Amino acid sequence: MSNPMKSSATGENLAQVPVWLFILLFVLLFWGMYYFDQNSGWFNAHVYSPYRNVAELQLYQPAGGGGNDRGKAVYENVCALCHNPDGNGKPNQAPPLVGSEWVLGSPARMIRIPLAGLAGPVMVKGQEWNLAMPAMGAALPDDDLAAVLTYMRQSWGNKASAITTEQVKAIRAELGGRSQPFTADQLQQVP
Repeated sequence: MSNPMKSSATGENLAQVPVWLFILLFVLLFWGMYYFDQNSGWFNAHVYSPYRNVAELQLYQPAGGGGNDRGKAVYENVCALCHNPDGNGKPNQAPPLVGSEWVLGSPARMIRIPLAGLAGPVMVKGQEWNLAMPAMGAALPDDDLAAVLTYMRQSWGNKASAITTEQVKAIRAELGGRSQPFTADQLQQVP
């Protein structure tokens, strides 16, 4: 009769593992998974839906673009094609609006650009741009033009005053039916 502790093929002694050790291993494994499940937050509803409704979520949203959703929408539909959605412009096509002295400068000067257009060379942030901007804002209602100009002046780190609908109306009335675009020199004369 052969010895149960001895392997017949190799002659090695084999020790049997007690059943209680397997039971302990499975109990510890189960306890570890349970502890991880209870304390990790992976399946906690507060991790995936910490707010009860959209209104509560809006309270915690950062203010971006001056909170001007109308201005952002007009910008994305009318201006972003040339000036990019991030306001950094496109090489050889349109100058940047981010940090631009034209955007941050006189509101009266800025309103004139989309109402009548801009032609010829213009310096923006130390770089010369020789372009022709059509009167993209001439067809916009006064409140939309005020909203988009305010969006430009208060987005992407720009910090300038808002432009009101009344300011746009006043300059539109002053320009009348002007069909010629402004030059940079002409706009520099505007206070």
